[in-house]
Amino acid sequence: MAKVQSIEKAGTLKAVTRYRVWQDYLTMTKPKVVAMLLLTALVGMCLAVPGIPPVKAVLLGLMGIGLQSAAAAAFNHVLDRRFDAKMARTYHRPLAKGRVPTHHAVVFATSLMVAGFGVLWQLNPLTAWLTFASLIGYAVVYTVWLKHATPQNIVIGGLAGAAPPLLGWTAVTGQLDPHALLLVMLVFTWTPPHFWALAIHRRDDYAKAGIPMLPVTHGIAFTQTMVLLYTVMLAIVGLLPWLTGMSGMLYLIGSSALNLAFIGYACQLKFADNAVKKGYAWSTFTFSIWHLLALFVVLLADHWVRIAFS
Repeated sequence: MAKVQSIEKAGTLKAVTRYRVWQDYLTMTKPKVVAMLLLTALVGMCLAVPGIPPVKAVLLGLMGIGLQSAAAAAFNHVLDRRFDAKMARTYHRPLAKGRVPTHHAVVFATSLMVAGFGVLWQLNPLTAWLTFASLIGYAVVYTVWLKHATPQNIVIGGLAGAAPPLLGWTAVTGQLDPHALLLVMLVFTWTPPHFWALAIHRRDDYAKAGIPMLPVTHGIAFTQTMVLLYTVMLAIVGLLPWLTGMSGMLYLIGSSALNLAFIGYACQLKFADNAVKKGYAWSTFTFSIWHLLALFVVLLADHWVRIAFS
């Protein structure tokens, strides 16, 4: 009886271990971030054509962009593991804790990268190379250099994270288009206030790790001003899809409401007494995530409504 119980416990332990290993590898891909990137890519695909985009382009495009995005996230875990170990927000990550060997993570990330490139190559070389360039921009240029070189790291490095709508567009059409670049501008302008709100909330973490984020180098008050400035810029950029005829009235109303709400959060963060202590930085960061998701849903809804009534 005791022997049977021992075998059962050993089997349970192995199952738990396998689950934890699987969970660690999934964590390295940052699935929530990848899901948000894929939504913006999907919207780019749908807006690229007047009707329903080709199923093959959608499936292969999302698969390839997803694999490459997951690879970039895994490389980020590898390259930032020493800094992650010093920060309360990231010390529990698999590589920072040593639960996953570094060389295993490198092989995992490389496999995802190669697989994603191969999938996208089946669609067109332009999308494959643009996605690969975005991966290099995030995993190497931003993570290795910009993040530790300048407080403007997220402004410059944000271009890599803004690429998915363009990648979705090229996956369907195989060519660049000015309207696709407008979608990139939306995400590019949204990125600084999104990350700076988080950086204000985690200022001590970044200072401890020696990462020159804007609140560390220029102070919280200056960063609050920059968050407000960029939300105003985002509201202006947000008008461009409507002004260029890319989107209609539904988008104009929805995006304006979302952008004004974002400005409201930024004003609260800037002007409220003890805004950081009251958690306004975190609430601004949290709202920014829902803001981007809702903005692209509105873009897509407007597109389908215009098709339905055209």
